[in-house]
Amino acid sequence: MTVSLLGILILFVLVFLRVPVAFAMIGVGTVGFALLRSWKASFTLLGNTTFDTALSFTLSVIPLFILMGNLLTVSGVSHSLFAASHRLLRRLPGGLAMATVVACGGFSAVCGSSLATAATMSKVAMPSMRKVGYADSLATGAIAAGGTLGILIPPSVILIIYGIITETDIAKLFLAGLLPGLLGVIMYIGAVYVAVKVKPSLAPDGLQDHPLTKKDIWGVTTVVGLFAIIMIGIYGGFFTPSEAAAIGALLSLVIARVMGGLTLKGLMQVGLETVRPAAMIFAIVIGAEVFSNFISFAGLPDAILAFVQTLDVSAFVVIFALVLIYIVLGAVLESLSMILLTVPIFFPMILALDFGTGLLASPEAVAIWFGIVVVVVTEISLISPPIGLNVFVLRTILPDVSLKTMFAGIFPFWVADILRLFVLIAFPAISLALVL
Repeated sequence: MTVSLLGILILFVLVFLRVPVAFAMIGVGTVGFALLRSWKASFTLLGNTTFDTALSFTLSVIPLFILMGNLLTVSGVSHSLFAASHRLLRRLPGGLAMATVVACGGFSAVCGSSLATAATMSKVAMPSMRKVGYADSLATGAIAAGGTLGILIPPSVILIIYGIITETDIAKLFLAGLLPGLLGVIMYIGAVYVAVKVKPSLAPDGLQDHPLTKKDIWGVTTVVGLFAIIMIGIYGGFFTPSEAAAIGALLSLVIARVMGGLTLKGLMQVGLETVRPAAMIFAIVIGAEVFSNFISFAGLPDAILAFVQTLDVSAFVVIFALVLIYIVLGAVLESLSMILLTVPIFFPMILALDFGTGLLASPEAVAIWFGIVVVVVTEISLISPPIGLNVFVLRTILPDVSLKTMFAGIFPFWVADILRLFVLIAFPAISLALVL
């Protein structure tokens, strides 16, 4: 117990010293396991984990979905989604900002990455909003918040990783993310509406026309069709999530060539932009496996469960306590690292809690519901100061907009996310209605 707590403390110190989290987890996990067992056993664990992760068929879905998202970014379908969304919402106050949120939701449905969604939509939506006089705060807030939908609306890389480390059905996790994702879009639109009503200077009055072209119509049709093929294929039993990712990547390649004029040089660039994040994710997964084996062998999850049981409190009180921990951690850790560090510790305890009868009566339902809750908390961390990775992505692309301005614009969306989180905890049916 003492060794595992010391290991966690050392891990956080290394992360704060900017040691890459993958290598920090591998180092602490390897040394910790060696102290508990032996160096031979520890190095054997490290070698087997690296080998198994690198050759995992299940994990192959990650680079394939990243590739699909990168190809669709090149294709220009994000422009089509933005144009169509604005056409629908242009009569409402802050219509362009609302259109940005909807376009982010649509793009994330075939991308799976929050950072890619935010980066892409900043190039599409920001010039249009600036052109008609939108405040930089509202514009960047809508883009950063809308980008967070990429880790919840399927296909989601974060949900895939959660499913792998908790051995939860990935297809069911995808389905469970649909309604919470749509709820997020609706609440973000509401946040824009309230912000503009409270401070009309954030968005100009009047209608801004954004006519649809044939290419826009084809782009929207393509996105809807690709999403339908993936979801129907998975839930119709035609192919597995890994096969769906491969089919999606192939179709995205065709779309990028036909609609975006993808060249050989562009394809090589897409390949590099796929390999880098995929390699990073694989390294973090290896580190998380080594570290979780160390803390599990040290008995930390069992000790936490025993402590919680002595408190004699409701399971939902424990959930709310974990949410507060995640919100605090999200302010200083990036999303993937936070999930891989904490889920192996908290997940066994969550399964052992008694939620009573109803939708959360089975361990599978609890695992799926908790996964959605964790991802929504992770979304909040992507726009929370001082880290807020989506905000820093925008800062890189829009260096003339200060972080203070961006975080000010994010506040209404942050409040909407907190409200959505409590709704999802209070009403598990929203996450489980399509699954059970």
